[in-house]
Amino acid sequence: MVKIMLAKNPELLSLPNHFGCYIPVVDAARYGHKDLVQYLYQLTPEEKLSPDPVNGSNGVVLLDCCITAEIYDIALHLLEKYPRLAIEKGLEGYSVLHTLAGKPSAFPSGCRLAFWRRWIYSCAVPGISKHMHDQKLRHMQANGLLNIICQETAALDESRFSDIGVYRAIFKAVRYGTVELLSEIIKCNPNNIWCVDEDGLGIFLYATLLRQEKIFSLLYQMDGKKNFLMLHPDKFGNNILHGAAILAPSSQLGRVSGAALQMQRELQWFKEVENIVQPHQKVELNKEKKTPRELFTEQHKKLVEGGERWMKDTATACSVVAALIVTIMFAAAFTVPGGYNGDNGVPVCLHTNFFMVFIISDALSLFSSTTSVLMFLGILTSRYREEDFLKSLPAKLIIGLSGLFFSLATMMIAFVATLKIVLEERLAWIYIPIGLIAVIPVTLFVCLQFPLLLEIFMSTYGPGVF
Repeated sequence: MVKIMLAKNPELLSLPNHFGCYIPVVDAARYGHKDLVQYLYQLTPEEKLSPDPVNGSNGVVLLDCCITAEIYDIALHLLEKYPRLAIEKGLEGYSVLHTLAGKPSAFPSGCRLAFWRRWIYSCAVPGISKHMHDQKLRHMQANGLLNIICQETAALDESRFSDIGVYRAIFKAVRYGTVELLSEIIKCNPNNIWCVDEDGLGIFLYATLLRQEKIFSLLYQMDGKKNFLMLHPDKFGNNILHGAAILAPSSQLGRVSGAALQMQRELQWFKEVENIVQPHQKVELNKEKKTPRELFTEQHKKLVEGGERWMKDTATACSVVAALIVTIMFAAAFTVPGGYNGDNGVPVCLHTNFFMVFIISDALSLFSSTTSVLMFLGILTSRYREEDFLKSLPAKLIIGLSGLFFSLATMMIAFVATLKIVLEERLAWIYIPIGLIAVIPVTLFVCLQFPLLLEIFMSTYGPGVF
């Protein structure tokens, strides 16, 4: 229909809408019609999108809307043609830097990819993974936009930064953890690192409050400047360690499974920040007369209670299974397959290979399940202090779950070996299909519990928060 209308009257491309504001390509971008924008942009006279006052705000609004709709190819082409659009005010009254700061998915830091997806992303080429190739292309286009915007912004007088929303963009980038955008803004004008918001929050303290570890790491690498940044409190008298003591936003806590691991992550943050602040900041009082440690205890009281419930529920459920395996394997050790020799009490099948497989598997299963029960008992009887969530409780849970997994696997091996011994004379082959079936419960356990075990292990013994 659009093609028919334009064939009859090409002048429609330059006519504003009934409000007298925007030409068709801008309206199409405002409503997110990507295909229509691509088509109309090719036909729209370029001069209609220039930053010349006679054209109104068509150019900057199109640029703004294209970034919002993630049409980065057109946005980049337009900005390369008219770089001055980067410092014009868009729909929200700020420059497009503010709009781009609200698009964390436009940069690699905003895309949380599994390790194998990261590998595909690093070598993404057409024909191997179209999705990854398109994503990488969008990131490159967004980075091109950012470079031009920062170059144009750096040429301005700093007195205009607040007016066009540069400082707002900085704090939005911190909120979303867009480290590429913040790094480029600071690189173009190092003085931007000292900006504060209306509550007196500096970007270092703001990153700590929001638990943005990538932003925190970026700022921490700034040598001497970091010491001054960390000394700046907010209007409530909270220093950076107070910031680490305040409970993280639910969006950040939700990235970790279970209240216990969430408490562990909060302790890791607090300990990391505590290690880098000045000694006097550890006992400094805010306006509520609270030290960072007192504030941490107050803020995390409910999380500690939730972590205790989560640990106890997990330990109770797993200990029932482990105790059952202990009972079965202990009994199996005295009721060996093939029975005993009535004359000397020696097992009849003692000298067969599969009997040795049975007895070794039975012993390993018994010992590992017993260890697992003891670890879960240790969790159930723990005092649940704050510090216990850092290493002690996760370590016990790792040992308990590992022992449970190992005991389940060796129990299945013992079962298959028993069938082989008992049915050797009649159905010697039967242990093969049954052995394959026996893999199913082990596989189910791996699918259900191994991701949790891996997460606990990486959280406890991995590279840490930063």
